[in-house]
Amino acid sequence: VLRGRERTALPTPPGLPASPNLQCAFLVAEISEEVQRAQEEWEAVEEIQSGLWGTLASAAPPISFNEALQYFQTADLSECRKKVQATVRRQGLAALVHFLFGPPRLQPQLQGERELALAMAQCGLDDNERVHMRILQTIYKKLTCSRLGCPRYGAHWEELGFQGADPGTDLRGTGMLGLMQLLYFVMDAQTLPLAHEIFKLSQHGTQACGVQAAVTLGLLQNFPFCIMSVNITRIVIQALREECLSRECNRRQQVIAVLNDLYAAAFLQLYRLWKWQHKTIADCGFLLKELEFSAKKKPKQLLKSLEAYVNRCPAADGLPRPSPAPGKEMDFTGVCDPQVELEGEARLI
Repeated sequence: VLRGRERTALPTPPGLPASPNLQCAFLVAEISEEVQRAQEEWEAVEEIQSGLWGTLASAAPPISFNEALQYFQTADLSECRKKVQATVRRQGLAALVHFLFGPPRLQPQLQGERELALAMAQCGLDDNERVHMRILQTIYKKLTCSRLGCPRYGAHWEELGFQGADPGTDLRGTGMLGLMQLLYFVMDAQTLPLAHEIFKLSQHGTQACGVQAAVTLGLLQNFPFCIMSVNITRIVIQALREECLSRECNRRQQVIAVLNDLYAAAFLQLYRLWKWQHKTIADCGFLLKELEFSAKKKPKQLLKSLEAYVNRCPAADGLPRPSPAPGKEMDFTGVCDPQVELEGEARLI
């Protein structure tokens, strides 16, 4: 209303009721509908984004270890190779002792394969590399026995034993070699049953019906499967760089195959100790030290243990299977003295 002028009514927009009160109610209702519609559209976008990787992953066929290895053999890893330090540098007396009494050097024709393995360990997970994503999805499908893929990020990776929603952040120190060894583990017909058994053990007590009883008995044996796998790969890399595997590589004229077998053998030893001695996550640091010692000092014994497992000959690997006497732990043949000081770190990263 303007002073000194007549009150002039505003024209009613088409589609609105004539009453001002009804107009307000109509506008509020229309705004609410717009907000709700916008919210639904945004939620639909989120669903499309979260389901996109699952849809694409379902369409992508599983990748074999050999196909993935061929990719890395032909890929440009020049930047990764620059970071490679093939062997541990020793100086002074340590270098002299290693030269006189240490293991033999890797033969020249095998050094290129060693460099490839260490270059893969320097290569990070790349969302833009289709082969990287196929490796990740194949591991997921094989461990979960699922025919469907999964989103690139999400809590489902934590269920597999990664620390968070992005597996790429847990590959420090092992890079794509960490995923390649896990891929070998789940794609090889002889080791896939072992992978499933270890994964099952890593989920021990996590089901709702069994958590309370397991906690009450102090027997909660679950552990992060994929993080443990990364730690074992790290141990294998250290053994390679310290030339502890040179003799076996020279004998077999292979490097990557030896690394994969040692990885599987170390995981087998961890599984048996963890299961039969009722270990828990509190024991993982000690067990990783044992694995590191065995991988560096007794790799041949570890490999024979794996061979015996594959051939279904448990008596040959020296692991006692009967239950231990009350109050006593079972002894594992070939395990190091707990007081041995190791060069590398052996903690769960």
